[in-house]
Amino acid sequence: MAALPVSVIVVSQGRPALLRRCLLGIHQLAYRPVELIVVADRNGLDRIADLSFAGRIKTRLETRQNISAARNLGIAMAGGEILAFVDDDAVPEPSWLTRLIAAFEDPDVMAAGGHVIGRNGISLQWGSRAVNGLAEEMALDLPGAGPVCPDLPEGYALKLQGTNFALRRKAIEQIGGFDEAFAFYLDDTDLAMRLHRAGLRSAAVPGALVHHGFAPSSRRHRNRAPRSLAQIGASMAVYLRKHGQADRVVPRLNAFRKQQRDRLDRFLLRGDLEPGDLGRLRKDLEDGIAAGMTRQPGQTLIPTVGDGTFLTLREEPAPQAVYMAGRWFQARRLLAEAAQKAGKGGTVTVFLFAPSLRAHRVAFSETGVWVQAGGLFGRSDRGQAFAQAWGFRGRVRAETERCRPHRG
Repeated sequence: MAALPVSVIVVSQGRPALLRRCLLGIHQLAYRPVELIVVADRNGLDRIADLSFAGRIKTRLETRQNISAARNLGIAMAGGEILAFVDDDAVPEPSWLTRLIAAFEDPDVMAAGGHVIGRNGISLQWGSRAVNGLAEEMALDLPGAGPVCPDLPEGYALKLQGTNFALRRKAIEQIGGFDEAFAFYLDDTDLAMRLHRAGLRSAAVPGALVHHGFAPSSRRHRNRAPRSLAQIGASMAVYLRKHGQADRVVPRLNAFRKQQRDRLDRFLLRGDLEPGDLGRLRKDLEDGIAAGMTRQPGQTLIPTVGDGTFLTLREEPAPQAVYMAGRWFQARRLLAEAAQKAGKGGTVTVFLFAPSLRAHRVAFSETGVWVQAGGLFGRSDRGQAFAQAWGFRGRVRAETERCRPHRG
């Protein structure tokens, strides 16, 4: 099967440094052919203008804070047969597209979604899930790492996580673009449900991994406590009106209100919110729900932007992955050397071990380097025993083998 041309679309508002880091990760993808499309605010576009590959990125200025509208603009600019989506506060593993696009070897598959790794760079944040017309979710226990189209209960669709999914262009042409009534939240879930109700197949690909960090934004603080609940409330109301049974909308909204109030209480108990924040955020939620009850949903036609040409991001084959390792006190030298290697377009992983039991963490640096740091005797998988008996060289070999399926 000939490799399908893929357009990777990233939208960004208010996070220029994270956008730049995300694009460095995308530039390291092993898949070919791929093009990169960025729809962002002025600060974001300025921050990526000096990247060595900036001339190979399709860009578009967007000042509206509406993720669905921005994604529709990205789709309009795309020249690929497959459209893939990653959030600006996320970074894909180099194997991400290779694994995700394998699902489309089945001509009947119209969409595919992978798994999402959380802030420590190791633990699963979101696995495969199904969702129904009331936005109720259920976890799916799927075998292996490859594509699978699971059998789901009646009324459930395979959930697509907005930071890790792809779909065929002809699927969008059939069902329409992202619904711009969803300015934030449930935009991807609405799309998944529309695909399902149109009879189009979606596949889960557990081995297609994206790292996601829950970065601060205009809607949440760094500690994940909300700044605003208006758009969440509005989107839930729109989704229930659009996909839920009419007699279940009010009970489900009441359950959603309770979930959000309980969530606020937990942030308050942890000291992440002040008592005075609660009344404001509860009113914010109610105002959003009220707005969503009158907001008109509908699939937006993709605007006409660009000429549909495909702008290849990288034509040369992916370089061989590089693994480096050292003790914690060697970090400065190793990271500087790794940054130089990554600056040439390669995928570089650095292991930094201290003589301790500290659990490992993985992060993609602003210089484009994968950094795994922790105790020589600490666990790199949260399912492992708390203490590990390792020598330095044996640990390096083990961690290299653990990373090799994703980074080459």
